[in-house]
Amino acid sequence: MASAFGHAVVAIALGKSFSQKHISWLVILVGVICTIVPDLDVIAFKFGIPYESFWGHRGFSHSILFALLFGILCAICFSLRRFSWKVFCFLWSFFFLCTVSHALLDAMTNGGLGVALFSPWDDTRYFLPWRPIAVSPIGVERFFSEWGLKVLRSEVLWIGLPSAVLAVGSIAIRKLSK
Repeated sequence: MASAFGHAVVAIALGKSFSQKHISWLVILVGVICTIVPDLDVIAFKFGIPYESFWGHRGFSHSILFALLFGILCAICFSLRRFSWKVFCFLWSFFFLCTVSHALLDAMTNGGLGVALFSPWDDTRYFLPWRPIAVSPIGVERFFSEWGLKVLRSEVLWIGLPSAVLAVGSIAIRKLSK
């Protein structure tokens, strides 16, 4: 998996690339949570659920369907006070992209068993053909090690820089188009 830091950077960059009319820092914070939620499946290890199981690490919670459903749930929570289809769809697309980015980044790592992108219909674990991101160790203790530093260096290059280009480019385009 990419680290929680790498996943969070993507949500911030996506938030800055969307129209600022409906994206507040609270929405971006929920987007950050969306990028991290799929990894709550690591608790499966504590219950003896195998990695390759439907409920195992990088299983259903890393699927496109999960991202779609979780995005809808988050958008509903933001739309309860004053519902508007336009705002709902806007927020859903942001939360969906944040959540699905988790699976896509994990599919770009150099370790693990792959990601069940098409679960529950197909529990095959997939990697993307290009896998430049160093896989993050599971557990806080292992993360703060030489391995964790290697992961952070990899993520700065393969997640941080592209995210910065996206955010700065989006801001510049908005300013130039005014």
